[in-house]
Amino acid sequence: MKKVLVLGLVLAFGSIPAFAGGGCSGSATTVANSGDIVATAQAAGDFNTLVAAAQAAGLVETLESAGPFTVFAPTDAAFAKLPEGTVEHLLANPEQLRQVLLYHVVPGRVMASDVVALSSATTAQGSDLMITLADGGVMINNATVTATDIETSNGVIHVIDTVILPRG
Repeated sequence: MKKVLVLGLVLAFGSIPAFAGGGCSGSATTVANSGDIVATAQAAGDFNTLVAAAQAAGLVETLESAGPFTVFAPTDAAFAKLPEGTVEHLLANPEQLRQVLLYHVVPGRVMASDVVALSSATTAQGSDLMITLADGGVMINNATVTATDIETSNGVIHVIDTVILPRG
């Protein structure tokens, strides 16, 4: 089940150009897909876990709606870094999983050039994410942004290397 969840995340947020002037590390590839957030993630290949989690949490329809949404998308590798059993626990608790996933979504279309000018952003879950510039890159809480500005028909995806968990 963990591999399916990771596969979904991989598909959701496969490639993103680097932040404009942000100096994000990692390779930037281009996703040739103008579909919605879910379709783009599925086409990317690095968001299988994220997509599977969105399905399990009942969020696919929302992420396919008009939006716009900004998604800080953890890759499959980011999900794999979670302590053993975490993904399975979340999949068995759909409301908790929903809250974790909504913590990765900011209402509106926030491009990289906007993100670097912010110190925080309020998520669809209701809590704020902390945004910092460090070592020439952008951090969202404890996650490093590795790719940015993957535009979709209903928003934008920024790739992160760590699953961010809301407090409490």
